[in-house]
Amino acid sequence: MSDKKPKKPQKLRARLPRGLEDRGPAAISATRAMVEKIRAVYERYGFEPVETPAMEYTDALGKFLPDQDRPNEGVFSFHDDDEQWISLRYDLTAPLARYVAENFQNLALPYRSYRAGYVFRNEKPGPGRFRQFMQFDADTVGSASPAADAEMCMMAADTMEALGIPRGQYVVRVNNRKVLDGVLESIGLGGDENAGRRLTVLRAIDKLDKFPVEEVKKLLGPGRWDGGEEGKGDFTKGAGLNDDQAETVLRATSRGFVAGRLNEDGSGGINNLDTVVLLRSCADNKILHEGCDELRAIAELVEASGYGATSTNPDVRVIIDPSVVRGLEYYTGPVFEVELLLETKDEKGRPVRFGSVGGGGRYDGLVSRFRGEPVPATGFSIGVSRLQAALTMLGKLDTKPQPGPVVVTVFGGEIAGYQKMVADLRNSPVDPSRPDGPRIRAELYLGNPKHSLGQQMKYADKRNSPCAIIQGSDEKAAGKIQIKDLIAGAGLTSIEDRAEYLRKQAEAQIEVGEGDLVAEVQKLLARHDVRWG
Repeated sequence: MSDKKPKKPQKLRARLPRGLEDRGPAAISATRAMVEKIRAVYERYGFEPVETPAMEYTDALGKFLPDQDRPNEGVFSFHDDDEQWISLRYDLTAPLARYVAENFQNLALPYRSYRAGYVFRNEKPGPGRFRQFMQFDADTVGSASPAADAEMCMMAADTMEALGIPRGQYVVRVNNRKVLDGVLESIGLGGDENAGRRLTVLRAIDKLDKFPVEEVKKLLGPGRWDGGEEGKGDFTKGAGLNDDQAETVLRATSRGFVAGRLNEDGSGGINNLDTVVLLRSCADNKILHEGCDELRAIAELVEASGYGATSTNPDVRVIIDPSVVRGLEYYTGPVFEVELLLETKDEKGRPVRFGSVGGGGRYDGLVSRFRGEPVPATGFSIGVSRLQAALTMLGKLDTKPQPGPVVVTVFGGEIAGYQKMVADLRNSPVDPSRPDGPRIRAELYLGNPKHSLGQQMKYADKRNSPCAIIQGSDEKAAGKIQIKDLIAGAGLTSIEDRAEYLRKQAEAQIEVGEGDLVAEVQKLLARHDVRWG
């Protein structure tokens, strides 16, 4: 017979997968507030909501991701039991294209919709680079008019302002894929046989806001090592352009093409129409000129609505900027990005420039893959997770913990009586002048019934409760209830004067009749402006 003691079962180690994050009540509340402001702007423009699943058949999503440094070309995929491949969506646009194609006959065209949700990228995680993040999109499907693209740019500007970012601290930059396509054609990269190299060029140029020009030049040429030297880090294959070709591409995508003009008083101003004229001189071919014509139309439309940039309009919100290319392959015409111009410092005191927090463009071929006929479309996407991080660092989002519920403690009486108090509170409005308004949040203490009142009060503090309700046997016999103001109580430690301390302490706990419980809690909530979101 063995004397060995049986091994204890090994505990499972709790661990979060790389590239993902857990989110608490404060972050969720901030996201909710952001999303509601974005939704209000989108609906003001006439867009209506639609939801699509987080999973689609892999062939429906297509292979359009800008980064392919992970298996399955950046997409999380699995084999279903019917032998078909299914993938988690990597953006909200490709699923919309499938939805529109499947419901084409029943939709009012142009179809204008918005949707918010998490998307998933099978990418190498890094600082600020997550495998799951939220986007909020708006799309117009069925219109080839430049007015649809101009509207996306204006809506992007209005959204930034609705989120508290004033004019002058953001800009919507606009370009056209056809301009770069025309430049690439002029250096010998036209035709279907060069489609792969053109895409590599696009993805290289899209990294100009992340890498120095010399590093982007490597991506346009032979390739680039992540570590800076041969053999160090991962190697990204380049587009194979020679020096002259690379210089032509970099020159055509330079912000130096953004045109300015002096006013009579000597002040400067950006002029979108002059920028288009400069872009037209980059190459003499049909596709580039077609892109410039579309940009000119957008410039005129945003100018007419007061969003443009001319020498007589210093209130710059939408700028024609050839440096914008967007990394996704499916864009076919105008492309746009929203850039935050503010600078702040991170937790280590280093300067941070936020850069792009949203973008989009025209994708006339995406729905057509399903329909076999031209279906023009354009859309705009806000990176909610990225923008929330920026707004939090700028102090434009309330990240303080939200007030918890009123806690009714259990202290010697029948639990049914305490449960009735909770029900009375939950069925009552926070503001008695708004009987149809939000109700009071309340909960019964459901911990160990042997816990002391002190332990229950600690629980209420951890829950960030505005107040706690106490009724012992003596109070019950007298028909009374104690209301402890936890918000006022938290401020007692800063009071040095003893008389003032005792007065505030008395105010922080009051005794009321059972019939006055709801009214007194309502007064307390109003005094501290507790609104629960």
